[in-house]
Order: sequence, then C-alpha cells, then structure tokens
Amino acid sequence: MNIGIKNNQRKRKLPTARLARNLANLLQDIGLPDAELSILFVGDRAMRSLNRRYRGRDKTTDVLSFSLREGSFSHIQPQVLGDLVISVPVAVRQATEAGHSLNREIVMLLIHGLLHLLGYDHETGEGNARKMRQREQQLLTKFFS
Repeated sequence: MNIGIKNNQRKRKLPTARLARNLANLLQDIGLPDAELSILFVGDRAMRSLNRRYRGRDKTTDVLSFSLREGSFSHIQPQVLGDLVISVPVAVRQATEAGHSLNREIVMLLIHGLLHLLGYDHETGEGNARKMRQREQQLLTKFFS
C-alpha cells in the first residue's frame, strides 16, 4: 500500500503521517489493502485553478478527485485509485460552519473523495446521492473507531 500526501499550502500544519496511517487502515478494512492513492492539500487559489481547468467551474471547491481506475490505467497493479486534491481553506470554513474540528472535516473530505475514486457519484440522482451519504457515514464511523 502506498499513500502519498503532500501539503502544498503553508497556513496550516496537517498531521499527514497520521492521516496516511489511518487511511491505510481504512483501505485495508474495505478490501483494498494494495491500493495506491495520492493526496494533495492546497490553498484556494490553486484549487480554483484546478476546478476551472478540469471542471469548467471558476470557483474554489473542497475536494477534487482524479480517478485512475477508469480508462487506460484501470489494469495497473497494485490498484492505483487516483489523486485527491483538498482545499485547506475551504475545509477550515466548512469545519467552522459545521461546528467540528478541522481534522474531522479533512477526514470527511478524504472519504468523500475516496468514494468518488471508487465510482460513487452524488450528482447522478438522489438514489446515488443517498447511497454515497450512507457509505460516507459508515466509513467515518470506521475511521474514528
């Protein structure tokens, strides 16, 4: 298992080693012990640029997922899931609004992005959104247990 985490923003120090360990345990628990994943933490400017370039939306967002499980890379072993990009400033704002810690918000975004890499899509109908929310809750419980 290989989980690469890079913190490209400077305003917040993040517990990247602990996040990698906990995420590795979670991937093991859900049957993906050999999965590979990279995570990049960025600021709003970088996230806005990525969101504009890859989704055509000229605004920042909380998490972007870039799957490598589809198309010409789907056969690679060990299973390379893809890349997640998380905006730390958006995570800070969302944590404040929700009244929970930044750590919890980042874990929620990691799980949300991971589910996108695994094929979940909340934008393709209410049934799919409900399935994704349920799975997010299950994995959050597992992550913090």
